[in-house]
Amino acid sequence: MSWKTLDDMDLDGKVVLTRVDINVPMENGKVTDTTRIDRIVPTVRDILDKGGKPVLMAHFGRPKGKDVPEMSLKQVVPALEAALGVPVTFAENCIGGPAKIAVSKMEAGQVVLLENTRFHEGEEANDDMFAAALAALGEIYCNDAFSAAHRAHASTEGIARLLPSCAGRLMQAELEALEAALGDPKRPVVAVVGGAKVSTKLELLSNLIEKVDTLVIGGGMANTFLAAKGIDVGKSLAEHEMTDTALEIIEKANSTGCHLLLPSDVVVAREFKAGAENETVSADACPADAMILDAGPATVVEIGSVFEESSTLIWNGPLGAFEIAPFDTATVAAAKKAAELTQAGGLVSVAGGGDTVAALNHAGAGESFTYVSTAGGAFLEWMEGKTLPGVAALEG
Repeated sequence: MSWKTLDDMDLDGKVVLTRVDINVPMENGKVTDTTRIDRIVPTVRDILDKGGKPVLMAHFGRPKGKDVPEMSLKQVVPALEAALGVPVTFAENCIGGPAKIAVSKMEAGQVVLLENTRFHEGEEANDDMFAAALAALGEIYCNDAFSAAHRAHASTEGIARLLPSCAGRLMQAELEALEAALGDPKRPVVAVVGGAKVSTKLELLSNLIEKVDTLVIGGGMANTFLAAKGIDVGKSLAEHEMTDTALEIIEKANSTGCHLLLPSDVVVAREFKAGAENETVSADACPADAMILDAGPATVVEIGSVFEESSTLIWNGPLGAFEIAPFDTATVAAAKKAAELTQAGGLVSVAGGGDTVAALNHAGAGESFTYVSTAGGAFLEWMEGKTLPGVAALEG
């Protein structure tokens, strides 16, 4: 990769325009989850330690180019100051007079937070004049918002063409983890793809089949593949209209030498509720009045064996209806196995997207993975093999 990091830049005395993701949940004017704020601390501290003046740019909610008071970033200032341990000055606009004045008054050790970039239509339109107005505030651009890198916005893409640019620590960690998992991975590589629908993950499956040695399919998606193979899945969630597509994916796996691992046994129940009466049956023996809600123990053993033989794991989506016990069993067991192998040094494990973070945290395994991305859409688009504008803009 040809992008620069903070280590490649001379920051001393320079104003560093830093794109961050602090789009945090709020309740009664207070931040209820500081995870995204906590994750930008290393970048901001590094800029300060190197003598730079960090000016933070971010979006908040979807104001669609209008000034919406309840979407003002001003309300995150207390949480930001608590996390950073330094004063944070708030600028009432992200461009023009208020922004210029706040930046001009900065002293060493201070941080400026600009108002919501999406209060301007030029942000999402990636307008050249708006990007230039942002760039006029600083001397160096640092992008630490991988989660917004799949959007070609003024603060993620346009500005990077106007200033010397680099990746922040969070962006750097994310890109290095993804490069290790998909760019030049240590083989064999196994991918776990779960979730409800095949239709939402077609590009992902198609790309992974060409890059991994084993593809484990779980969740409602697995039911669609079983049904495509002519297996009766009873009342299970399945996209029967995707039969031809599922068969094409199976054929592509066969032709590329990718081992497609579908459940060999399943946990079924007549109702979808916590503690519902259930039984484990062969994957081809689902009763007509039952639904498949989890992978069975034999499948979990098989997945564990693949993990043991692999050097790299990419994980996206649960293996069953993990939100409701006991249908979280397969997801929890497989996640713990992956965590154990990672901690023992035998597996590089990278996970992210959608329900994945929640599923791994539910299993108590997330912290033991090599890297867990909270980026959602950007993580998925990377896995689909797409170019992310915010990353491409940093290259070269």
